[in-house]
Order: sequence, then C-alpha cells, then structure tokens
Amino acid sequence: MDEKHLFYDELGNEVEFIVKAKFTLDDTDYVALLPADDIESATYILRIDFDENGHEVFAGIDDDELKEAEEAYEELLKQNLQ
Repeated sequence: MDEKHLFYDELGNEVEFIVKAKFTLDDTDYVALLPADDIESATYILRIDFDENGHEVFAGIDDDELKEAEEAYEELLKQNLQ
C-alpha cells in the first residue's frame, strides 16, 4: 500500500497525494508525489525538511534545485525498471 499525505489547496479543499518515492541527492531528501485522484498528472517533487519537533515537513524548491531533483528521480525510475 502506498503512503498517502493529505494537503489543502489555496481554497482550503483537501487534496490527497500518493508518495511514489523518497530519495536522497547530495545529502538532501526529496519526495515524489502524485495526486491520488489523478495519477496521470505531473509528479510533484518537494524537499523533505524537519520542523523543530523533528517531524517531516515538505518544502517547495526553486527551479535549479527542482531540475537536479527531477534528474535524480528519473534516474531512480530507470534503475527500478531494469
């Protein structure tokens, strides 16, 4: 069973996401998410940070960091297909 997370959009609507992968790039952890109700949509990649209590929080990333994380995720997918 895939891990799921519930988020809220800008209008306060619940949106459930499925965690497709967690991976590390240069000592930074990332998560790849898909909307649970639209698995054909784009994959979202966020950085995993930790709050003051040590709980995981997901953070948006800038375009340069996103490009590197996307490349690492694509490589991970290729390795899993082999």
